[in-house]
Amino acid sequence: MTDTTTPTVDVRRAADRAATRIGWLDSQHSFSFGSHGDPDNTHHGLLLVNNDDIVTPGTGFGTHPHRDMEIVTWVLQGSLVHQDSEGNRGVIYPGLAQRMSAGTGILHSEKNDAWRVAGGPAHDEPVRFIQMWVLPDEAGIRPGYEQLEIADQLVRGGLVTVASGRPEHNAEAAIRIANRHAALHAARLHATDRVTIPHAPYTHVFVARGTVNLEGAGVLNEGDAVRLTGLGGQAVDAIEDAEVLIWEMHAAAG
Repeated sequence: MTDTTTPTVDVRRAADRAATRIGWLDSQHSFSFGSHGDPDNTHHGLLLVNNDDIVTPGTGFGTHPHRDMEIVTWVLQGSLVHQDSEGNRGVIYPGLAQRMSAGTGILHSEKNDAWRVAGGPAHDEPVRFIQMWVLPDEAGIRPGYEQLEIADQLVRGGLVTVASGRPEHNAEAAIRIANRHAALHAARLHATDRVTIPHAPYTHVFVARGTVNLEGAGVLNEGDAVRLTGLGGQAVDAIEDAEVLIWEMHAAAG
């Protein structure tokens, strides 16, 4: 892993993201992913993947493998069924923090058919979720899964620590990730609400919904992102109701 503190502000617009559209899936990629290879856009800090996915009802990602990756899924609309080879099964929905550690290897599926697990009627709502991947501290850890409902904390406002491996977040993080240098924070904002960017060598700010103004970067709309290096303390002001995801990272993939 490498580190740098040279201050930079790099704004990435939603419309400039690579996209995968295959009928049942509309996926937009903040970084190189799948067939969308770009050697100049492989990561920021420890964040390798920030996919903005919409999956139509009754479809989804069939069983597929992962290895040596911490995968955090954040649902914005609808619900998503997770099942994996470790015997974990659950429905992920807005306000639920969820992490899967791929470790030595895991098979899992993610589908927009929550009614099959929950026992309710079929639904026709697309599911939209952000899936984020960060490297673990060590390769070859045991696969794992964790989830926790945090809707009440989000309603109270401010930054909520969704997932972290940093020791200083032990008491506040909803779920743990196996990287001591990284933390994910989320905020649901009403118009005129303000949160402040954590100080870190690397920060990734993603506007999942709505419109905000980021000090030093300007107005950001849904799907826009900013990659900050060697900065922190900037204000994020909601222009309208919004939801932001902020990765605080104290090391970088190298």
